[in-house]
Amino acid sequence: MTPPESAAQHAGNSHPLAALIGGPRGALESMLPPVAFVVVYLATNSNLSAAVITALVIGFGLAGLRLRRGEKPVRVTGALLVVVLAALVAYYTGSAAAYFWPLVLANIASALAFAFSILIRWPLLGVIVGPITGTGMRWRKDPDLLRAYSRASWLWVLLNVVRAAVQVPLIQGEDLWALAAVRPVFYLMVIGVVLWSWRVIKKALPADHPGIRSPRIPGEVQN
Repeated sequence: MTPPESAAQHAGNSHPLAALIGGPRGALESMLPPVAFVVVYLATNSNLSAAVITALVIGFGLAGLRLRRGEKPVRVTGALLVVVLAALVAYYTGSAAAYFWPLVLANIASALAFAFSILIRWPLLGVIVGPITGTGMRWRKDPDLLRAYSRASWLWVLLNVVRAAVQVPLIQGEDLWALAAVRPVFYLMVIGVVLWSWRVIKKALPADHPGIRSPRIPGEVQN
């Protein structure tokens, strides 16, 4: 039996940036723990323990499913860690809205990581997309691709800053329904940034460039 393809491998066969969207299943899995937390909390007359347990059960269940699908353990662990931290913060502070602070911190950390990667000339967008396209990190030897990935990576800095900025006042106002409702909006934002990233990359590359699947390395003979 052929082992199941990972989401990244499957995406690489369709569109180079498709894996960044995650698909409907990925969107549902990312939204489910926080939305379930809010729904259970409000449906049980502010029973924080029930909401925390629900989020944790769903988080661990989704982690198991992702591992069975062949996703990378590091990625699975990272997603699970955010759910666990969010649940613990809510439980120990006694505030349901506090559940979303780790999600805000994750956005800020992502924004900083993308910005720092650009400054050190290892733009994260290229680090993510390179293996998907089968070029590994060879794109770094292509000045045009390095510039293109750097420019597009700034969009991901902006995305994460905006997501964090939207959630902070909602958390402070303890608007749980709004915090749950913005999850689908955030997913639509990711789709928009993926499409925008692709346009930026294509515009940044010279007209005669063979594309992101074919890094043009100085001194190397092209096929």
